[in-house]
Amino acid sequence: MLRISAGSVHPVTAPSIADGAVLVDERGKIAAVGPAATVAAPAGARQLEFPDGTLVPGLVNCHTHLELTHLAGRNRETAFARWIREIRAMKDAATPEQFSRSAEQGVRAAWAAGVTCVADTGSTGAPLEALARLGGRGIYYQEVFGPDPAKCGESLAELRQAVGRLGPLASRHLRLGVSPHAPYTVSDALYRAVTDYALREGLPVAVHLAESREESEFVRDGTGPFADALQARGITVEARHCSPVQYLGRLGVLERATGWLCIHCVQVDEADIASLRDAGAAVAHCPRSNRVHGHGTAPLAAFRRAGLRVGLGTDSVVSVGDADLRAEADAAGLVDEDALRTLTIEGARALGLDSEIGSLDVGKDADLAVFSSTNLHQPPPSSTALLTVVAGRVVHG
Repeated sequence: MLRISAGSVHPVTAPSIADGAVLVDERGKIAAVGPAATVAAPAGARQLEFPDGTLVPGLVNCHTHLELTHLAGRNRETAFARWIREIRAMKDAATPEQFSRSAEQGVRAAWAAGVTCVADTGSTGAPLEALARLGGRGIYYQEVFGPDPAKCGESLAELRQAVGRLGPLASRHLRLGVSPHAPYTVSDALYRAVTDYALREGLPVAVHLAESREESEFVRDGTGPFADALQARGITVEARHCSPVQYLGRLGVLERATGWLCIHCVQVDEADIASLRDAGAAVAHCPRSNRVHGHGTAPLAAFRRAGLRVGLGTDSVVSVGDADLRAEADAAGLVDEDALRTLTIEGARALGLDSEIGSLDVGKDADLAVFSSTNLHQPPPSSTALLTVVAGRVVHG
């Protein structure tokens, strides 16, 4: 067993506790939470004490690209469409061994930032393999690309093959999903085929959606840099005369049964937000990445008014330079308990994991982090965690 005490404990679902403690049982579950004087350590239990620390639920990062960790600082391109092309070129030049090391480095960086659960999208499978190898928690969404409708069957077959290869790595702590990348990289036919496949197999779905003005122009008018790139490959581009969200709605792929995680959602209006809510979708809000790429600011307040589930994500370190999820809360203008809830239980809810993690409740998995300040409302200069625990196991600190 493991007993962790701290100068301040924030369960999220209950009032904060001065000089509190958490007891973790042999199954990696939370057995007790309360004032330190009332949480006794059984004989033989390991005891960790942080009198000047704050103990919180483990942070939940709702959007990462762990396989790109090795590319941090290497893409200085500013125009978004060209930035994406540069990333693809860098990925094409990397080896499986590089992706493996990169993903492992990304997992460890997340743990150092107090993150205990990640929702990762990638094309190599390396993030899921790294999480399984290191004992991490998360959802890995296997990406699929295919803007040419004539090659829909080929793209779907590649996705099915990847899911079949990675499926044995899935567990109670690791889930496998699929990600039809974005409206400018996936055809109508492939969106429908992937959605049908996900429904049959019970796989969660993530999609980059309404991220950039270039994407909106592509969907609405059939013009812009994304359209130019496809037309140069001989692929016909049609104007849809609607927003990216409405486009997926018209395709009939925003289905409640697949629990779509919609990443970014910057270029949206009230009608789009209502469509996302009615579809039962969740949003991964990545404010720093959106700022870096000049996309604008996602309407977080409007999402909340509509009752959408919203979590925070760092996106890739190529965009933001680090794995500091607390910096995302700051960039989103969130403070105090609101920031903590969004970083923890709201992120877990966005991923459908709030019955397992996201708060310090007896019976939940012991995912938690300790930071170097007893005052939650006065964050330390560094967001590096003193301790990170996943399912009762110390993974950092």
